[in-house]
Amino acid sequence: MTSCAAVILTASVLGACATPSPPVIARTPGKAQPAAEVAVTRDGDVWTADYVFADDAPVWGFERSTVIEGTREPWRPRDWQVTTPGVVLERVGDLDVLRSLDGRPVPRRVSLRLTPSSDDLEADYSILKFTDGSVAMYSGAFDVFPLPSLEAIPETMERGTDREWGAVRITWTDRAGPVLLKGERLAQATAQDANAYVLFGQAQMKETDRLVTVVDPELPAWLVATIEDFAPRVIDYYGQRLGPGETRRPTIMATWYGPNPTHTSLSGSVLPGLITASFEGKALLTEEPDILARNRWFIGHEGAHFWLGQTVRYERARDSWITEGGADLMAVRALKTLDPTYDAQAELQLEVDDCVKLGTRPVSEAGRRGEHRAFYACGAVFALAAEAAQRRATGGDWFDFLKPLIDDSREDGVLTREEWLAHLTAVSGDAELRARIEVLLDSGVADPTPVIVSLFERSGVAYRLTEGKIELI
Repeated sequence: MTSCAAVILTASVLGACATPSPPVIARTPGKAQPAAEVAVTRDGDVWTADYVFADDAPVWGFERSTVIEGTREPWRPRDWQVTTPGVVLERVGDLDVLRSLDGRPVPRRVSLRLTPSSDDLEADYSILKFTDGSVAMYSGAFDVFPLPSLEAIPETMERGTDREWGAVRITWTDRAGPVLLKGERLAQATAQDANAYVLFGQAQMKETDRLVTVVDPELPAWLVATIEDFAPRVIDYYGQRLGPGETRRPTIMATWYGPNPTHTSLSGSVLPGLITASFEGKALLTEEPDILARNRWFIGHEGAHFWLGQTVRYERARDSWITEGGADLMAVRALKTLDPTYDAQAELQLEVDDCVKLGTRPVSEAGRRGEHRAFYACGAVFALAAEAAQRRATGGDWFDFLKPLIDDSREDGVLTREEWLAHLTAVSGDAELRARIEVLLDSGVADPTPVIVSLFERSGVAYRLTEGKIELI
């Protein structure tokens, strides 16, 4: 669910972060046949996944082979046990794979026993577990593709490139009752490339004309009230400024992991039409101004992805600074508009400070290092420069910079790095702004401070240097 650093903090501080919108797998057009059929079944405490592969292959790789946040250990070999003789599930390089022990093609039918775990995953969607026993699983975790051999596995799998297969077709069944898929309860649900969470259990869904919520029954009431009040307001504000987004009636699925006395956390992610959020910590039992603001910021960031991430997405994973830093600044500006008491300066100062720390190495390669925070922090720094350039040119703000980019990319749904940087040059008339950003994206520098100072100086971001530290003013 989360990919930011420092999600778990002391009980006096709320950590809030959001999963970078994972790259969309670009499959070959017209390739309708699924790579496999899979039946995911819950029978009491027993979870199974039964695969039927469409072709013979000695190796099947899992498209989403992410790792656990913090430890960077693979989760699937730990939580999924193969029950078909002669087949193993293991980690090879950056990929989880199924392979046969004798080197021959994997049997067309393979069964696995699953142990759902709610570990936070790095830049991917985790399992959600509710206190009433309900469980939500992400459909994309089951997608596979064939490989001719173990040697054919590249050292780093870059999601977002063309693949010669179709997504798996999944049938979801809960022996205890219906499942919930995209707002509909079904005795059995079947979907291909759903890109959605499927809920097992009876967690209650509440619908209004502006919001759908599936909320843990133990989630503190004030947090529920904040979600129900703020989410429609911030979605409406984004729509007013940027035009139609991916949805005007989002679903929010919120889980509660208890009143932990030693740390407090908030993490989550976004999918088409859906925001997920997980809360934990004793400090969340009662409403506090700082925690209220952090919760609203989180909703604002995730809601921003219905525009930056869903209406338009980045081209490659290394370009997620476009959506993550952009969503950060969208959330800050929206929250300040909707709540004038909000301390926007403190949030933006944190972005600058973190970009200085993380810009010593190429931001575009931060995902490979597990430093996803660089996409947020440096992306927000770049967005601040773009906003300042827009203000100089037209008196506008960050939303005025974004709107033409989103509108021009609505048809193909992709906002590329080249388009973003070219627009910055067009607005500012200063090609050196692009050059400064590309230094941080592609090279990194031993001391990013002078590069950021130059970027702010040329674009018009108000700052001062205090003993070598950049301070926004």
